Amino acid sequence: MTTPTDCPPLAGPPVLATAAARRDGTRSLVPWWTFAVAWGAVAALTVLATAGIVGQDDPGAQPAIDVAVAVLALAALPLLWSRSPRNAPVLGALVLASLSAYSGAATPASTVATLQVARWYPARTAVPVAVAGFLGHAVQALWRPQALPLGWWLLCDLAVHAALLGWGMYWQARAQLVWSLRDRARRAEREQERHVAEARVAERTRIAREMHDTLAHRLSLLAATAGALEYRPDADPAQLARAAGLVRAGVSSALGDLRDVVRVLRADPVDGGAPAPQPTLDGVDRLVAEAREAGGDVTYERSGSADVPRTVEVAAFRVAQEGLTNARRHAAGSPVVLRVAARAGEVRVTVSDAGPRLVTAGRGTGERGGEGTGTGLVGLRERVDLLGGTLDVGARDDGFVLDVRLPWDA
Repeated sequence: MTTPTDCPPLAGPPVLATAAARRDGTRSLVPWWTFAVAWGAVAALTVLATAGIVGQDDPGAQPAIDVAVAVLALAALPLLWSRSPRNAPVLGALVLASLSAYSGAATPASTVATLQVARWYPARTAVPVAVAGFLGHAVQALWRPQALPLGWWLLCDLAVHAALLGWGMYWQARAQLVWSLRDRARRAEREQERHVAEARVAERTRIAREMHDTLAHRLSLLAATAGALEYRPDADPAQLARAAGLVRAGVSSALGDLRDVVRVLRADPVDGGAPAPQPTLDGVDRLVAEAREAGGDVTYERSGSADVPRTVEVAAFRVAQEGLTNARRHAAGSPVVLRVAARAGEVRVTVSDAGPRLVTAGRGTGERGGEGTGTGLVGLRERVDLLGGTLDVGARDDGFVLDVRLPWDA
């Protein structure tokens, strides 16, 4: 009875066996108290059956055979819950079916054996065991007098074993269904946890990209303007006042952009929250104007008038924004050329500069406008890849070039 989990499994679905087994392999598949209760119940029924048979006023009674059959039946009963050898329950059921041919004292144990095999084994194994139990009781009725006529006895015998077979197979199917549902629930829970983890990573990436796109450009403008104030404190008061006004306006705009990002992150489509308006290609004019106000030498060329989809417009705006921001950071004072060409089927954005250089007052500072984090181009490449576009960035003989092509179905 006390067989470890490393024994070969039963032929039937190990539904309850798997659930009952401990992971350390030291616990039997059936708890000892379950076996004790089952064995005690069958033993009590066997004793009652034996007493009833022995107490009959029958001149052909053979008490010694009945008692011996009862003892052998109780001795063979543990085989029904054993896992070693593999087919021990089937062997025990066949032994009990054979004992039932000699005496009704084996009937309780043989009945439990038929039910147990039907519970754990497939129909191809359970049906022959049930047939063996039926034949054993039929043989018993042939040579031992019974309370019912032979025909009725055989009919009842067949009905009982058919019911035991059906009950055991139903129990097996139900247990297997419960096990499959639990397993499916566990797998669904693990899948849900994985999706939640992926969603969190995607959300963090989206937050970082939005914060970078909306604030990096604005803060780089502030850095360039503040740098001019720092390096030219002797400038004309009117110029200083104008630069201070640009810083104040830039801080206000940066706060507004931050509020827009927070509103986007907090928006719930289920509650009908309206997301912040997305930029378009027309907003590139504002980017160029702000860069010029901060002292940048920016040349803007726009061509084409195709009806560009909104997602492509947003991506093109972000490309222009990132290009101007990087030029201001890494090539302060260098002339920048921004070209946006929108034609049927494609939008091309090109940002080029001549490299870092020292400049005079009113044209920026002699230092870089700030060190970047290196995530801007990464987020930009993600945007471009999602739209099936291409991004080419790198140093050229005459400076640094960012060239992005965004295709769309015309």
